[in-house]
Amino acid sequence: MKKILLVGRSGCGKTTLLQRMNGLKLEYRKTQTITYENNAFDTPGEYLENRNRYSALIVSSYDCDVIGMVQANDDERNQFPPGFSSAFNKPVIGIVTKVDLSGDVERTKRMLEQAGATKIFVVSSYDNTGVDELAEYLKSN
Repeated sequence: MKKILLVGRSGCGKTTLLQRMNGLKLEYRKTQTITYENNAFDTPGEYLENRNRYSALIVSSYDCDVIGMVQANDDERNQFPPGFSSAFNKPVIGIVTKVDLSGDVERTKRMLEQAGATKIFVVSSYDNTGVDELAEYLKSN
């Protein structure tokens, strides 16, 4: 299974997505530091929101096979600068979360494409939309 590093704003659904993928109860938990469980690194949103923390993301990516840029569908703010993926020497995918809420999925996908995502997954941790497809991608070689 591929190791993934999830990067995104605070509250975008990184931890909830990992809870769903690991069959855990969905409950809000603020990630305070980079955590690792079941081949997934979960990062605090502040690591993306504060450019002086980018180095922590880059160093953490060395232990991963793929980077997942996570953008909530109901958040019109884009934290990922154009070409953000070029900071990593690994494949970078996009993950649109919270598609069960309001928002423009195509706009959100464009944000991730502009940041350099090569493949995009559209998911909802609450109704399980797209989660199996993402899990299958991570299981493949």
